[in-house]
Amino acid sequence: ARTAPRSTDADGVRGVMANGQFLQLLIINKAGGLIYNQNLSGGAPQLSSNDWLRIGSTFHSLYAIARQIAPEKSRGIQKVETESFKLQCFQTLTGLKFILTASAGPLQPSLDVVLQQVYELYSDYVLKNPFYELDMPIRCELFTIHLTNLIDSYHQGAPTGAKAAQRP
Repeated sequence: ARTAPRSTDADGVRGVMANGQFLQLLIINKAGGLIYNQNLSGGAPQLSSNDWLRIGSTFHSLYAIARQIAPEKSRGIQKVETESFKLQCFQTLTGLKFILTASAGPLQPSLDVVLQQVYELYSDYVLKNPFYELDMPIRCELFTIHLTNLIDSYHQGAPTGAKAAQRP
C-alpha cells in the first residue's frame, strides 16, 4: 500500500501532501547555473538559496555524467521517480534544462506536457523581454505571474492548462 507523500511546513511540522501536485520548478542554463527556481505548492519543501544552487548544480552534473557513461548516445536523465515524488527534465536544443518535480500520484496532464507549456511561457515572456540577458537569472514578473496561473489552473483541476495562462 502506498502512503501519501509528506510535506514540511514552515515550522518543520510534517503533514500529508495531496497526490499529484506540482512542487518545484528549476531552470538551469547550459553551463549548469541555476537561473530560476520557484516552489509551486505549499507542500513543497522550503529550501534555502544554497540548497537550490546545490540541487541545480548536482542535477546538471549527474545529467552530464549520464550522457557520458551511456553505452549509446543518450539524452541524459529524463525522469526520476520514487515512491513519494517525480522529477522530469526537458532540455532545449540550446542546452537549457527545465526541471519539474511533483508529488507521487496521478497527474493530469503529465509532467512532459506541463514542461512544454512552461517552455512556451519562457519563450513568450523571458526571451521576448528586451531587458533579459541570456543565461542570467530570470527576473521577469510576467513569466512568474503566468507560470503561477498555469500551475494554479492544474492544482484547481481546470482542464485548460496553458490557455488559462495566456495573455489577457
